[in-house]
This record gives sequence, structure tokens and C-alpha cells, in this order.
Amino acid sequence: MIVVLFAVMYFLMIRPQRKQQQKRRDQLSKIKEGDQVITIGRLHGVVDEINEAEKTVTLDCDGIYLVFDLSAIASVKQPAVAAPAANNDTTTTANDDHKDDAASSKGDQDATEDSDTKDETKSEDK
Repeated sequence: MIVVLFAVMYFLMIRPQRKQQQKRRDQLSKIKEGDQVITIGRLHGVVDEINEAEKTVTLDCDGIYLVFDLSAIASVKQPAVAAPAANNDTTTTANDDHKDDAASSKGDQDATEDSDTKDETKSEDK
């Protein structure tokens, strides 16, 4: 019975934790200069230098160079994927739609101003 309990505990607690630790070690070992990273303090920067001997990393944060322990890196940002060139036509169409919306809202505004003027004229006639 106790053996079964330890086996369940191993598969539910210890094994997932080891997998997570291995994934983190792999992530830290793959960091290279030029990667955008986020520290555990949520500071965003670009890796400028990695010192394997001291296990430190130098980050460029908008021209300010800061040295962190390698373990202070929380995550590596994934580079943004460039949009395909075929999507440029849809962008233009979306902008045209906004122009139509702006024109219709201007027309609505003019109609509101006209109704206000009519109301003022009616009140003056009375």
C-alpha cells in the first residue's frame, strides 16, 4: 500500500517538477546574444553578453546595461512573425471602411446640428 502511495506521489508531483526543471535548463542554455528576454522582476531587455563561467548575463535595456544572474531570466520573448504580403489589400479595405464610418458619423453630426437649429427656430417662432 505504501509503495503504491509513493508511486502515485512520484507521478503526480516529482516527475512533472523534474520535467519543468529540465525545460527551464534547456531554455536558459539556448539563450544567445540579441535575444529579447524578460527577467523575474519583469524588466524587458536584449541580451548583450553571456558569461558562462560566472553564469551571468548582461542586458541592454534602452541603452542601460545591467548584469543579472542567468537564473534571473524568466522567459525569452518569441520574435514577432511578419505578416504575409497578401494581407496588404485587406488593410487598405479596412482603412476605407473607417473612412466611410467617419463620413457617416460626420453626416450624423450635421443632422444633429440641423435638428438643434430647427428646435431653436421653433422656439423663437412661439
